[in-house]
Amino acid sequence: MSGVQILTVDQGEEDQRLDRWIKRRFPQISQGRIEKMCRKGECRVDGSRVKASTRLEIGQEVRVPPLPDGDAPPPKPKSHVSKADAEMIRSCVIYRDDHVLALNKPHGLPVQGGSGQSRHLDGLAEALMFDLEEKPRLVHRLDKDTSGVLLMARTRAVAAALTASFRHRETRKIYWAAVAGVPHPKNGIIKFGLVKAPGHGKRGEGEKMHCIHPRAIDETEGAKRATTDYATLAMAAKRCAWMALIPVTGRTHQLRAHMAEIGHPIIGDGKYGGSGQENLGDGWGAGLGGELSRKLHLHARSLRLEHPATKATLNLTAPLPDHMLHTWDTFQWSASDVPADPFEEDWG
Repeated sequence: MSGVQILTVDQGEEDQRLDRWIKRRFPQISQGRIEKMCRKGECRVDGSRVKASTRLEIGQEVRVPPLPDGDAPPPKPKSHVSKADAEMIRSCVIYRDDHVLALNKPHGLPVQGGSGQSRHLDGLAEALMFDLEEKPRLVHRLDKDTSGVLLMARTRAVAAALTASFRHRETRKIYWAAVAGVPHPKNGIIKFGLVKAPGHGKRGEGEKMHCIHPRAIDETEGAKRATTDYATLAMAAKRCAWMALIPVTGRTHQLRAHMAEIGHPIIGDGKYGGSGQENLGDGWGAGLGGELSRKLHLHARSLRLEHPATKATLNLTAPLPDHMLHTWDTFQWSASDVPADPFEEDWG
């Protein structure tokens, strides 16, 4: 029989239910036994009686009553995520409930590992478990250099439901971008097909999507139809425009390839934007020069969907990353000046 144990709630264990926290520390204890310990006052937090559903805070002391020898706690598993990375990825959370979790994914962080990628969101998901026993699961993707709303499922059942929602286009995603030049017309639809061109590296590194005219899609091997809705929200003379983009289809690099194809590449897009400030058709190259960032100016601004459990409408919005915010401030563009969904307004 072990003695009374006084355990401290560590960094990363906050906002967990007491019963789930105990279960993680002592996985061999049944739920019924945990609830009984709480009812009898044997299990306490900072000396006070608590319910099994009480949520914990960092630094609180949890009293665990004597346990039979068979109930001795196993060694605490060592996290594979550094403290700095755990704090960073938790700071990106913009929404969380028992079923889903949403992040404002940082620019430059890959969603999954790949060639030369050892630090990625999927690998950091361990730090996003909070009060559950399993890591959240990816249900859609963003490019490494695209920031913004990224949704994760907190259980296997929710992951299946959300994956189906994205597959059947039951979600509404709006991206913000800064592009070179100003499209004409200012609002419209792009319907170029896309086909993958092989890269130059041994494993296909550097592969790009090539645009195919709609009339040639059916006769082009591997080509897939792709549709993008766009709306111009503001302009910096004729040099740059703030765009709202909806990928009606979800092809690889669709927004980047489509905007470049109509002569208005996304600022900072070294893959599709040409070199430097080279003029491309009716637009410009993907660089603005001066003090403005050379990073990709593409951000998943908002996501609207039906909540997989409550069935209520879930609206998620992510603030701009620092490099895009600097560009917006330079051109005196403000989110308060435009509608949340310009495609539902008589905009422009």
